[in-house]
Amino acid sequence: MLAAGLIGAGIALTGCSTFGPGAPPCMPPTHSVSPSTVEIGETVTVHAQDAECDPRYGGSAEIQVIVTDSLGRKIIDTTAPMNDAGGFSYSFEVPEEAATGKAAVEAYPHNVDWCDDTGRNNRVSEADVSLQRVSCAARIEPLTITG
Repeated sequence: MLAAGLIGAGIALTGCSTFGPGAPPCMPPTHSVSPSTVEIGETVTVHAQDAECDPRYGGSAEIQVIVTDSLGRKIIDTTAPMNDAGGFSYSFEVPEEAATGKAAVEAYPHNVDWCDDTGRNNRVSEADVSLQRVSCAARIEPLTITG
């Protein structure tokens, strides 16, 4: 009883839904950044393997990639192709205007209710919808930028 209450409280705090009968939860796959230390002008690759579950993002799925430098400025904010299972690979050159120091790299499914862990198709309709990110799905990988 206590364990069930704690699980329910954790779900309520994160804003994620529980899953009912059918498919188990299916969150976006984790991404990696390589290399983890670069100089301005060098190339960085953000990559994720396919999810071990079936997120069904669709044939036109995209990943949103945001890189924030040590001064808190978004130096990359773009989308790139992602496959139906959430796998992707996106490379970029660190721009000259990037501040040196610790940067943050985020990658998450674009235009998808990505806190929906029910396992059903969760592509957002074409309607103009504003999504709010919740902490349960936010993942940041570090990137060190040197001069």
